[in-house]
Amino acid sequence: HQDLPILVDGLAAFAEKAALELDPVLAAAALAFGFVYIHPFEDGNGRLHRYLIHHVLSQRGFNPQGLVFPVSAVILDKIEDYRKALETYSRRLLPHIRWQSTEGGNVTVLNETTDFYRYFDATPHAEFLFECVARTVDVDLPMETAFLRRYDHFRAQLLVMVDMPDRLIDLLFRFLHQNDGKLSKRARQREFAAFTDNEASQIEAIFASLNAG
Repeated sequence: HQDLPILVDGLAAFAEKAALELDPVLAAAALAFGFVYIHPFEDGNGRLHRYLIHHVLSQRGFNPQGLVFPVSAVILDKIEDYRKALETYSRRLLPHIRWQSTEGGNVTVLNETTDFYRYFDATPHAEFLFECVARTVDVDLPMETAFLRRYDHFRAQLLVMVDMPDRLIDLLFRFLHQNDGKLSKRARQREFAAFTDNEASQIEAIFASLNAG
């Protein structure tokens, strides 16, 4: 615990100066993984770690202003590769740390370890993050953009046919998306009981036309 202020101050100094001269992805990897190794809090370190990745990329203008760059979703999807990246350093570090367990179920470190966290090799972490960023740009963002475009077209065509609140349009689109473009018997009897058979068929046809386009 006595090392935490020094390490956190060092991380902040890196973010304010040296990181600004690095490629945004390299800076994000060094800062975010450096933070998660320091592990300054009892809870929430992982969430803050992912926030730092987003923050650095956004701060450096990596993504357009106002756009949430969904790299966290890719990281979570590649969670085993993420763990491997973490362990490339943590496993090598463990033999060099002397510690003993405490009554509270925690540990006390018995030797000097500050430099282990101050000067770690972030190459595997940067490579992993570059892979995640590449998939976000090449796969996830185009898919999300296409999904939103389909939704906008669906909504516009639906409102020509019938007046409907956005909440119900959202629900209807999700139902059709999850059920191969068809409204189930249960959905017709419950959430969308107000639709006539003709309206339900027209709505399914509108959704099918999105895929045809």
